[in-house]
Amino acid sequence: MAAHPRGTNPFAETDDQQALRQLARDVADRALAPNARHWDETETFPQASWDALREAELLGITTDERYGGGGLGDIEAAIVLEELGRADVSSAILAQLMFNGPPRAIQHLGNDTMRDRWLPLAATGAGLFCIGISESEAGSAVNHMRARLTPDGSGFRLNAYKNYVTGGHKAAACLVWCRFPDSIGTKGIGAVLVDLTAPGVSCAGTHVKMGLRGTSEAELAFDDVRIEPEDVLVWGTPDSSDSFKTLIAHINHERCGNAAMCIGAAQGALEYAIGYMSDRAVGNRTLADFQGLQWKIADMTIRLEGARLLLQRAVHLAGPDGTPPPLETALAKAAANEAAKFVCDEAIQLLGGYGFSREYPVERVYRDIRGLCIGAGTIEIQKNFIGTNVLGGTKPSGDAWR
Repeated sequence: MAAHPRGTNPFAETDDQQALRQLARDVADRALAPNARHWDETETFPQASWDALREAELLGITTDERYGGGGLGDIEAAIVLEELGRADVSSAILAQLMFNGPPRAIQHLGNDTMRDRWLPLAATGAGLFCIGISESEAGSAVNHMRARLTPDGSGFRLNAYKNYVTGGHKAAACLVWCRFPDSIGTKGIGAVLVDLTAPGVSCAGTHVKMGLRGTSEAELAFDDVRIEPEDVLVWGTPDSSDSFKTLIAHINHERCGNAAMCIGAAQGALEYAIGYMSDRAVGNRTLADFQGLQWKIADMTIRLEGARLLLQRAVHLAGPDGTPPPLETALAKAAANEAAKFVCDEAIQLLGGYGFSREYPVERVYRDIRGLCIGAGTIEIQKNFIGTNVLGGTKPSGDAWR
């Protein structure tokens, strides 16, 4: 990273970024937080959250201005996702899908016909987008997927059964990773964009989950769905893994968004614990007066701020139009996932029996972030990548490694 004058903050937000953060916090406090428990208890789609985000014109901030969006990048996406995650992670995931999911991929990798058709919907929030990668026997081991295209005239037919498709039961379109003809292993894996109203598409059901209950994980079936050439996002060729590598690299946007939501959720849990400790009296003292509990707050803050700095580095290295670098992204996601688990667990402990009660938000937050430790590449996958790269001589950006 470039050197900065002594005493300056390399990650200081601009006036516009601060205004965006305030807008996101206002929407989160007004529209997301009051309903967070309801979405969790009823396991229903957070429509009011979606409507509020759309009304505030937040859903299209990373979509190119040519299509009616804000034209912003990973830094701004992380700002908004942190603020939304601080209030309700289930609702924040809706923005995550729009910022760092299919619309971003369409913008960077798609053809003009695809962009013209779908990006205006993303910019206005007229439709939700989802991603179909995982299958019943191919989760982290994506190279075991069975989804396949077969030639049909000038196009293809898609046959696939995708599992854990976040928001798939409500989405307008799905980005489906699949095998092109003669694909083996990672060779020949590409992606197509499917209109979910097309013949042959069906939702087989949704999963009942521990957390993130407002945004269900759907099972989508694709039975001989017609795919035209303009529906292909990334073409797979049987003699190369390049397309697969391109798709994997693009997930770095999603991983940074995942880290941002974890940081926001942990920040909210920390703030709630601080408020509780400041009010809870034990005799003539409050919990905040006890040194042992002060140390817990210190440990929570250290973990959280460390993860926040790693995320800041990753998104700033992306630049306005680039992709966050893989090693820095993996470091940020793993750190944010583990920090969120630690902070939310300690917040429950600090609230005692109330922390374990569903009447208080910290137990819900803990359940929500637990799912983020699996999605977009598990913590273990990130650590495998970090370990093999560092052992192989790859160095993260930073003066200490130079």
